[in-house]
Order: sequence, then structure tokens, then C-alpha cells
Amino acid sequence: MGRTKQKKKRERQDKKRRKAEREGPSLARKADRYKLYQESVQDPESDVKLMQRIFKKRYGRPARLLREDFCGSAALACEWVSAHPDNRAWGIDLDPEPLAWAQANNLALLSPDQRERVHLIEGDVLEAQTEPADITVAYNFSYFCFQTRRDLLGYLRTARSTLREEGLLILDAYGGADAQQTMTETRDQEGFDYVWDQDAFDPIRHHAINHIHFEFPDGSRIQKAFSYDWRLWTLPELCDLLEDAGFAKSEVYWEGTDAKSGEGNGVYRKAEQAPDDPAWIAYIVGVR
Repeated sequence: MGRTKQKKKRERQDKKRRKAEREGPSLARKADRYKLYQESVQDPESDVKLMQRIFKKRYGRPARLLREDFCGSAALACEWVSAHPDNRAWGIDLDPEPLAWAQANNLALLSPDQRERVHLIEGDVLEAQTEPADITVAYNFSYFCFQTRRDLLGYLRTARSTLREEGLLILDAYGGADAQQTMTETRDQEGFDYVWDQDAFDPIRHHAINHIHFEFPDGSRIQKAFSYDWRLWTLPELCDLLEDAGFAKSEVYWEGTDAKSGEGNGVYRKAEQAPDDPAWIAYIVGVR
């Protein structure tokens, strides 16, 4: 969207917001930021299917124990236990707020048996003790919070220690030329707009400051609903660090392309190389 169109859209939204504030509580004030995040960013059902496909192809059996680092509202852990009666999950996060939200919302939707198979820990992923997992994941680029090689290597070594002998660490990553620009991207959702705001990027340190905003039809807005202070790690760096952390090998899973639209088709397969893409998301698998 061009700057002129963005400015006009913002002016219309401000006008609607001022009118809505005169009439009563805005949609933004009544909205739940965690619910909006899950609706616009996460797809735990697809994530679970991909994780199981990768694990079963390597080890010839399904994974049963998941450790979700930086779990937030634990949507993935809840989907994991819902997928099979033998599945169990640990979720770890430092922030008590999303964990409390998870208990009141996501875990509340589970059956009593399913809830018993989800264990949430308020704590540091570098210190939390759990059973050895079949799969440990750090999704939504959460591990980008480690901004030095030493710190990320320390996390990857810890993550390796959380795994069984037959175990996988799965990370997601994003990149491309568009990821290294200050820009905003707006995506229509049902009843609101999701706004990804790349507020700052330093090409020397690959340091990024990003925000998520939510905008509503009445012109109201949740400004900086979520903010991130990250290092934008590259795929070669991550693969090298996994090797240094002691993983036997690393693999990259790249998204396929829809022949008609030219857009991503949501199907990820192991790849040794990939075409130039200005904006991509990939998965990196560390084999213990």
C-alpha cells in the first residue's frame, strides 16, 4: 500500500475512532489481543501435522511428547494433546500473563483428560526441567530474542539436552529482502485488520524492532499489541550453530509454490536450495 493511500486510510480510521469514542467503548477496548494473535498468526493444527510428518519419516513412529519453548498462550501444546490420546506436552514461558490466559481460555476448551496431559511452567527455557521430549519447538521466531552467537548457541545446546536420543528440535525462521526493510503490511482478518510493522532494521547487526497492531472497522486500534526486539538470524547461521551445538545434522524445510497464484502453498518439504524470494518463512530441523 502506497504512503498516500496509507495516510488517507489512517485519516478515515481516526475519524471513525473519534466518533466511536463519543458513542461508547471502542472495538479495540473490547478486544482480546491474545485471541486476535491466535486468529491472525497461528495455525497449530498444520504445525502438528508437519511436525509429526517430519518425525515419523525419520524415526518410523509418531512423536508423543512435545516441549514448547516460549509457549505463550500454549495453543500448540493444546492442539498437540488434542491430536492423539497418547500425546503429552510441556509448555514453558517467562511471562505469567499469557500462561494465565492459556489456562483460562485454551486449556479450558480441553477435556479433563487432555488438560491433565498439558504441563505449563512459568520459567526460563534455559533452566526449566522437563521430561526428555521427542520434539522441542521454538516457534513464532521467539528464539530471535537471543541476539549474540554465544547466547543463541547456549540456548541450542540446552534445547538439545531436552531431547530423547531419537529427538528433533524444530525452529521457524523468516527472511528475504523485504524482511530487511522498514515497512508495514496489513492483512484483512474477519472483523479486524492485522498489521505487521517492521519499525527498524540495522543491517550491520541484523537487529530488528517489530510490532503487531490490530485495527477495527470503527477506526479504533490496538497500538503495539505485541512488540519484538530481535536479531534476524539467517538460515546458514542457524544451521552452523546447530552443528556447533552438537546436533548430528540440520535440515531446512521450504514452502512450495502454488502454480496458479505464484504464492506459497503451505506445503513444506526438505530442500537443499531455494529460489530467490523477497519474503519467506521456513522451518529448520535439528536432528539430535
